[in-house]
Amino acid sequence: MHARPALALAFLLALIPAAQACTTLLLKAKDGAVVSGRTMEFAFDMKSEVIVIPAGTQMKGSLPSGARGISYTTKYGMMGANALGFPVVVDGINDQGLFVSDLYFPGYAGYAEATPENAPRAMASYEFGNWLLGNFATVDEVRAHVQDVVLVSTAVDALGGPPPLHFIIRDRSGKSLVIEPIDGKLIVYDDPLGVMTNSPGFDWHMTNLRNYITLTDQNVAPLHLSNNVTLRPFGQGSGMFGLPGDSTPPARFVRAVAFSQTALQPSTAAKAVLQVFHIMNNFDIPLGLARDKSGNVLHVDYTVWTSVADLQNDRWYFRTYDDQAIHMIDLHTALSATGNKMGFISMNSQQSIIDASTALRAGNQ
Repeated sequence: MHARPALALAFLLALIPAAQACTTLLLKAKDGAVVSGRTMEFAFDMKSEVIVIPAGTQMKGSLPSGARGISYTTKYGMMGANALGFPVVVDGINDQGLFVSDLYFPGYAGYAEATPENAPRAMASYEFGNWLLGNFATVDEVRAHVQDVVLVSTAVDALGGPPPLHFIIRDRSGKSLVIEPIDGKLIVYDDPLGVMTNSPGFDWHMTNLRNYITLTDQNVAPLHLSNNVTLRPFGQGSGMFGLPGDSTPPARFVRAVAFSQTALQPSTAAKAVLQVFHIMNNFDIPLGLARDKSGNVLHVDYTVWTSVADLQNDRWYFRTYDDQAIHMIDLHTALSATGNKMGFISMNSQQSIIDASTALRAGNQ
């Protein structure tokens, strides 16, 4: 796969620093459904579409030299969001209920050197999601075969180099696995909490949680001092006092654990989908909150889109910065519609505002 944006767009995007603010978490419903949420932050519109890839699709890996690497045929149908027009899933599911999401991992991602010996099993980092979704049904299968491939430093022109990525994989059982490319090797972690953000590495984030073990979902009891002085909390949520609220990866990781661990368990997959969207609101970055300046050029990260995946019913939901309405794609319906060819569904729409001014009902006098 080669970068395909127009040269002018590629030049513009190469000047923009990559975002570092994606967050993902999961909830389990009482009916057994596993529902995953994720935000995609970047400093420009990723031009994402929903890509639908049927089983039986021929795939090839991309090497830094421009040559082809690994070659395989997908066993399973898949769908999810792509980016920059590439035929890859950066966040999505397959028809077996496997979920994969790519998140930025700047300063830590280290890919293997491409060699003639590893070329037949090598691919670009951004192609890894397709290989996982196209070949495996469960987290256990991924764990057993992840070392079969090599990720190499294939650049994306629009990003000015190879995208530094790490990956989270989930399945219908609720298991989560994190895979991080470190010094040319793929390091695998069990993710018992189902949460992931960006740099530093996953093991660092899990250690950092120990700084917040005093947080609780219970309000703090009044404190009784001498001379009949009692100090009471100002309001609800006093047990979470000290929960970090900034947009850095460590703060978002802690916050994602707090929100997912304290969420009341929804009864059904449908209710879980809505609850996850509500939780993901806490990671939404509006234009202007996170910015960086290079010379006279201002770069502003924002939440380009938010997705929720229902692994029980093979549905992928999304909303965008310009349209907060929730859109749903049923994988099996989409695969049936696209037949044996790859297909795309636009994510570009504008928010509609409902005028309820005349939706009056008579009141009692």
